Amino acid sequence: MTKETILSVKNLHVDFHTYAGDVKAIRDVNFDLKEGETLAIVGESGSGKSVTTRTIIGLNAKNSEITGEIIFKGRNLNELSESEWVKIRGNEISMIFQDPMTSLDPTMKIGLQIAEPIMIHEKISKKEALERALELMKNVGIPNAEEHINDYPHQWSGGMRQRAVIAVALAANPEILIADEPTTALDVTIQAQILHLMKEIQKERHSSIIFITHDLGVVAGMADRVAVMYAGKIIEYGTVDEVFYNPQHPYTWGLLNSMPTTDTESGSLESIPGTPPDLLNPPKGDAFAARNEFALDIDHEEEPPMFKVSDTHYAATWLLDERAPKVTPPLPIQKRWAKWKKMEGKKA
Repeated sequence: MTKETILSVKNLHVDFHTYAGDVKAIRDVNFDLKEGETLAIVGESGSGKSVTTRTIIGLNAKNSEITGEIIFKGRNLNELSESEWVKIRGNEISMIFQDPMTSLDPTMKIGLQIAEPIMIHEKISKKEALERALELMKNVGIPNAEEHINDYPHQWSGGMRQRAVIAVALAANPEILIADEPTTALDVTIQAQILHLMKEIQKERHSSIIFITHDLGVVAGMADRVAVMYAGKIIEYGTVDEVFYNPQHPYTWGLLNSMPTTDTESGSLESIPGTPPDLLNPPKGDAFAARNEFALDIDHEEEPPMFKVSDTHYAATWLLDERAPKVTPPLPIQKRWAKWKKMEGKKA
């Protein structure tokens, strides 16, 4: 059964007007989100992940200029007024932020913070909303919820605060949940619990998730599809298996090579040389060319289009052009390709 597209981002551009000039933070981003799926957006810091999702939920700064379309239920969200956004934000589309301590109001009881969006969007009494908040606290795994509904954020651990933030995001039963690096500040044990919780909630509520992270290990267990971002653009896009085991863009190779695995030998972990470009003045051609050991002459002159690898897999690299020379990717990527071919052979 084909899943319906619930959100469609088309030709999205976001510029920030600053004293130094215009920062071209998002440059022609396109993707779809389907019902009940998890789309992971990955890339280094500054690649545009958070700006993309904040634009989707209408939270960009006042100095931003946005063009393109974000279609949700037949409406272009870029055309909404703030009063119209209030009806959607936290209700139909909700967000889990990275740091629970800055997401929660330190002067307000946690139970009331969870109840607040319910009261706003469903127009029910404070008593009814607090009863719902208590249920949500139990649903997200907060132990002895009755005893802690009147606690303040500073009384809770980081993991419990993040569960509270998830409860706030889920309060109005949104159709789309945006998670912006929700486990970065947590230790690995609590991280695993929070990720498991999110998958369970998604299964129960049939919600769609956009998951922002720089941790590819998290992506492997969470995502259905992956969008790799670099310098404000999506440069590779495909199913999680395609991007992990059959990556096509040299930047994706670099990200995967910098991720430790059980096969990684001591001292062999690699990093991508150089730094991302200044988006006040984006470079001519492929923005990754200066850091790409496989760069061709054309990479410094002309931006590559999105080449089709399969019906679900695309990558913006001139190496996929039929005129390009064949290159030998790093050994770990060759091993991934071998594993991919073996997997595909079994499916056939």
